[in-house]
Amino acid sequence: MRLAIISDIHSNLEALTTALELIEKQRLDEVVCLGDIVGYGANPSECLALVRERCNIVIAGNHDRAAADVTEAENFTTNARIAVQWTNGVLSAEEKTYLQSLPYTAELDTILFVHGSPHEPEEFHYILSIFDAINAMKYVTQNICFIGHSHVPDVFSEHGRVTAIKPDEKYLINVGSIGQPRDGNPMLSFGILDTDGWKYENVRRSYDAETAAKKIIAAGLPHKLGMRLMTGI
Repeated sequence: MRLAIISDIHSNLEALTTALELIEKQRLDEVVCLGDIVGYGANPSECLALVRERCNIVIAGNHDRAAADVTEAENFTTNARIAVQWTNGVLSAEEKTYLQSLPYTAELDTILFVHGSPHEPEEFHYILSIFDAINAMKYVTQNICFIGHSHVPDVFSEHGRVTAIKPDEKYLINVGSIGQPRDGNPMLSFGILDTDGWKYENVRRSYDAETAAKKIIAAGLPHKLGMRLMTGI
């Protein structure tokens, strides 16, 4: 089985369409979305429609929950809260209901999918270090746990960071962000897993970030949310 894992789209239509075009060429068996479809960007409904069309497995991100119910954005940064409130105002009632219906976790064969952490997935804990990753893997019984949330791609085994995976070990893999990379690289990021050959690839590609940024600013959203797309921070 070969599958693509996407996460943290954040209403960035230009990045999402570029990623889906790449995925289409791969002729994969499945596309999984790890959440945060909306928030920050200017095209929440368009991105949501594409995810619903292309992904059989979709889980909830914290921005998805907050966009459907803004009371869940109390601990967000000011810019994130502004974007969530704006998104809530443009989504339809049906779209909000869909976002609220998304599960916190999903499984496929020996793979677990969560947005933030396998430990208390409904709390959206961040995994930012080797220590965080190794501790989180205590709550994983599957071979691989895929995550997003931090917008920083990484691969961890129970012993630390690695560059390749093996079938007889346990891994926690962050696929990075489609629509808001934050590792200093502005290119979109997602993952491809081949369970037959037991190979994982982190895919990075350029997209029309300038148009996405201009849309954010034109929508009246915080200027910083557009400008950060150009630098990946």
